[in-house]
Amino acid sequence: MIAFNVPPFTGKEMEYIKEAVDAHKICGDGGFTKKCNEWIEKKTGCTKALLTTSCTHATELAALLAGIGPGDEVIMPSYTFVSTADAFVLRGATPVFVDIRPDTMNIDEKKIEEAVTEKTKAIVPVHYAGVSCEMDTIMDIAKRHGLFVIEDAAQGIMSTYKGKALGNIGDFGCFSFHETKNFSMGEGGAILIKDAKYVEDAEIFREKGTNRSQFYRGQVDKYRWMNYGSSYLPSELNAAYLWAQLEMADEITKKRMDCWNLYKEMLTPLAESGRIELPFVPADCTHNAHMFYIKAKDLAERTELIEHLKKNDILAVFHYVPLHSAPAGLKYGRFSGEDVYTTKESDRLVRLPMYYGLTANEVEFICEKVKEFFK
Repeated sequence: MIAFNVPPFTGKEMEYIKEAVDAHKICGDGGFTKKCNEWIEKKTGCTKALLTTSCTHATELAALLAGIGPGDEVIMPSYTFVSTADAFVLRGATPVFVDIRPDTMNIDEKKIEEAVTEKTKAIVPVHYAGVSCEMDTIMDIAKRHGLFVIEDAAQGIMSTYKGKALGNIGDFGCFSFHETKNFSMGEGGAILIKDAKYVEDAEIFREKGTNRSQFYRGQVDKYRWMNYGSSYLPSELNAAYLWAQLEMADEITKKRMDCWNLYKEMLTPLAESGRIELPFVPADCTHNAHMFYIKAKDLAERTELIEHLKKNDILAVFHYVPLHSAPAGLKYGRFSGEDVYTTKESDRLVRLPMYYGLTANEVEFICEKVKEFFK
């Protein structure tokens, strides 16, 4: 069976975990955590990066820093993972869902402004498949209406928009290091902060509401309970696992890009004949080969294709069920405008296997079986 995903592993993970254990420092904010934070800061240019226990928690931190609360509205696509909405629903805010573009599967930037009301507090663009949203337009809308921009860049590490790293274009950015992502620590994430004025509050929220980070730096004589917060620090063991991959980020990305390009090359004839659609990457964007997907004609054809691949020992999957149609989405959020593409396009999309250890031979086999289905 060709798996849909295999968590990345470079070979140094266990060595670094042992280093953390031998140093008797396995809770948060040890040496490996600091290395990961600094790597993200250098790679993206953000003012401060802080590892978190998940991208979900990174988004919750962003919601806290933006002062999101009851009665506020937050604009986002419905085609996204539940955490994009959960972080704001937990603060008492209402997710306002906007339709997506059929080409990139990202939020339709032309539909955002009509969703803005006097209650709107933030826009949350989701960079699907590591391909950037149209950020110039989104940032312009946010500036004119005085809104925060919180980038859900869960899939966007190593991707850029007009030369700018995803996650460091808006006010806050959120990365994921879940086992399905390009670089993994099992469960984990990071918040990226652009403006230094938010750094101290971020450290306090992340450390259970205490100024413990300042205490460890010798800035205060004892640490105290300063505000509400939670425990958003990942274990040093997780950070050690992640560091082994960040050290090899360029190599991992190149291998993924090789697979992505091979998929595209082999499946282009099917796309040119009108049988499938392939991912679209705008000229201003560079992506990170986070996923390779194709679009079938409709839900029925997609279901048959997934079953055909499964019978040939290939695990392919569909992706998000749009949030606005889910029970919690109906309860906590609302859709602005018309759902022209969100449901229609999500019903057609199939994700093919994509991971660091995937071989060219496996990609070729998968493509042959996709072609076989459409004969």
